[in-house]
Amino acid sequence: MVAGDLPAVLDLEHELFPEDAWTWEMFASELGGRSSGRYYLVAEEDGRVVGYAGLLAPASRRTRRGRGGQADVLTMAVASSHWGQGIGSALLEALLAEAAARGCAEVFLEVRVDNPRAQRLYRRHGFAAAGLRRGYYQPSGTDALVMRRRLDAAESFRAHHRVPAAPASGPPGRRS
Repeated sequence: MVAGDLPAVLDLEHELFPEDAWTWEMFASELGGRSSGRYYLVAEEDGRVVGYAGLLAPASRRTRRGRGGQADVLTMAVASSHWGQGIGSALLEALLAEAAARGCAEVFLEVRVDNPRAQRLYRRHGFAAAGLRRGYYQPSGTDALVMRRRLDAAESFRAHHRVPAAPASGPPGRRS
């Protein structure tokens, strides 16, 4: 994601999160914080932004086992016209790979309790409920489900050595 993507990102943000949308200033500040461990990306189709995601994953000190630290998924959205096409999975997988490459052992996120679609996506990718934050989303006051996923040593190895993940078992086709 670059500053030129912000008008399209903000359009999606306001469409999908009308009560709790991030502002231009919030996104600009996040993009300006790349050196402090931020990682933002967009998904495009025919030159049009159809999704975006952001991660906070400061470079972590390694433990004796070679991994440590945590990452946080800060934001993620896909245009409703593109739901079910695997874009959310692709964005999330890119964030997880970046967290592993930065040596993180676990990834956290908050998701609205009234967003079962997103919760299903996160569960499919190995996240589990870790807690609840009451009134987290403002100004709506909606609660957030805190979810957590551990990154295993194989993911970290693949990320550091740029080895592609093994293909998913089952019939070929698009994952969603």
